[in-house]
Amino acid sequence: MEKIGIIDLGSNSARLVIVEFFGDGHFMVVDELKESVRLGQDMDRDGFLKPQRVAETIKTLKMFKRLCDASGVERIVAVATAAVRRAKNQRSFLDEIQATCGIRVDVLSEEEEATLVYRGVINSMDIPKGIILEIGGGSTKIIYYNRRCILHYATLAFGAVTLTDLFADDGVSPEAQTERIEEFFTEQFKKIDWLSEVEPDVQMIGVGGSFRNLYKINRMIRKYPVNIVHNYQFTTEDFNSVYETVRVLDVEKRKRIRGLSPARADIMPAALAIIKAFTSYLSIENFTISGSGLREGIMFNLAVPVTVERPISDVLSYSLSTLVRYYGCNEEHVEHVVHLSIQLFKQLRVLHKFPRIYLKVLKIAASLHDCGLKVRYYNNQKHSRYMILNSAIYGATHREIVLAAFVAGCHRKEDLLPADWNRFRDIVTDEDVDIVKKLGVLLRIAESLDRSGLGVVKGINCDVLGDSVIMKTELAGDATLEICQAMKANFEFKRAFKKNLEIL
Repeated sequence: MEKIGIIDLGSNSARLVIVEFFGDGHFMVVDELKESVRLGQDMDRDGFLKPQRVAETIKTLKMFKRLCDASGVERIVAVATAAVRRAKNQRSFLDEIQATCGIRVDVLSEEEEATLVYRGVINSMDIPKGIILEIGGGSTKIIYYNRRCILHYATLAFGAVTLTDLFADDGVSPEAQTERIEEFFTEQFKKIDWLSEVEPDVQMIGVGGSFRNLYKINRMIRKYPVNIVHNYQFTTEDFNSVYETVRVLDVEKRKRIRGLSPARADIMPAALAIIKAFTSYLSIENFTISGSGLREGIMFNLAVPVTVERPISDVLSYSLSTLVRYYGCNEEHVEHVVHLSIQLFKQLRVLHKFPRIYLKVLKIAASLHDCGLKVRYYNNQKHSRYMILNSAIYGATHREIVLAAFVAGCHRKEDLLPADWNRFRDIVTDEDVDIVKKLGVLLRIAESLDRSGLGVVKGINCDVLGDSVIMKTELAGDATLEICQAMKANFEFKRAFKKNLEIL
């Protein structure tokens, strides 16, 4: 078990994340601090970091160091990006940080920064082909990849902070300023030759604080029930609606927009103008927001060194394994329940007729069905449902997470209350109720067949005969307890599948 502090010193904000590494390549963020230091502000005039910005940054880094010391952080990994990379007084700034804070800061090259952003995305999303747009305070990065390999990248020396400074004009309306930024960025895109090679079906992925704020604004508008930014799906129609609302307002009115951080209110129109120009230039109809970026890229490199050479091959399995360990679940029991659940799903496909995508839902539910025990034994299935809904599960869509949460909530008994289900009407349908109930019964039987946690039921062979399902078990010991518990699901099984259940 090791704690590492990761500091990302950007052009707009400085952020500290404290990460706990708990062996075998797994980690979890356990604390975070963020301050808007605006290090890149007013740099375009002469290329120097300004004394006030430097002083504010030093003050922030001292706070970060103090929290790291109090939290038992064993080492700090600190990186700086565009503003420091371009600063003429870079060396004196870094020396001052070292002398006053005791922190060594590495300045990332454009290639290193783009690569870390890509690694944060590719190791946390199941999108094999995509184009990443990362908007920082002092630069904008575009990364095109396919088959989990970077094909091209470009760094534009303009971000939300620098563009706001560059196009500031008291005599021009906020709407006109964003139009100028759109035109300016469209011209920048035209200079990137390889953008013309981007395939029309490529998935756009948005990274950075502006995208996270965009999610928060839209979540408030839609009353979206899942509070997870990672893998949030955005249509350009919804984006344009937010953009048209935000860009015509002055700063004070923007600060009152629900979901928008007041510290980002002045630079948000510039960031949105970049997104507008990009989606229009590439005729993008929808995009996905990633909650993972540069900092997560560093985390993956530290926890799973092989990701320096190649990405994690199975993002979902890696993520579920991390959560199983973090929640202290019985790993052998979980593995066995997943194994039995998959067997049941495949062997009873003639009854449920679900496509393979629902096997993924069942795998998530089976992996985390017991995590609610960390809250309380009684009604632990309800606690498991809540924890799945609020866990950072990589490689799964919000819909898959919601369905898996309700499946896990049914693994002890059918527990699907209309009031709970109706909260997620934006994500699920009435037809999904039947899916959840059937998968919940399968999970209940699988969990019961390893009730002792000893793995005595090694396998299952199912035969559908008339109005019955004959389930023959392969045993490695006395399975009286397991079969007795599994047979208690007979009523729910018959109601879901219209068949009697017999277990031999």
